[in-house]
Amino acid sequence: MEKTVIIDSGVIVAALLKRDHHHVWAKAHLAQMTSACLTCEAVLSECFYLLQKVFDGQQRLSALLERGVVRVDFALPDHLSEVLKLIHRYHDTPMSLADACLVKMSELHGDACVWTTDHDFEVYRRYNRQKIPMLAPW
Repeated sequence: MEKTVIIDSGVIVAALLKRDHHHVWAKAHLAQMTSACLTCEAVLSECFYLLQKVFDGQQRLSALLERGVVRVDFALPDHLSEVLKLIHRYHDTPMSLADACLVKMSELHGDACVWTTDHDFEVYRRYNRQKIPMLAPW
């Protein structure tokens, strides 16, 4: 059974932005994916913002969504309390809304790994104590 992949904004942006330090790595891994990468709306909001001044950046992100390569699989209202608790717990990091949603998603999909370029995921824990499995460039 294939592992569920939860994708963070840094990887999406890297795959779409040639000048990104992790572009080759992210693009190569994305091309190998055989099922949709799951994410949340907060991650997509970050991506659309970061890609707004990149030529065709938002269009290429839209294409990933339309083709089902990246799929939203999280409803914040259903998990708002837990997400806010995570943000408060990691206030010194600080934790973004997107990161908190991804941590919660990793709890909802027990077989999941988080695909990220963000070192903060080395600090975050799911279920309060469990290290989050990651796919990262380091």
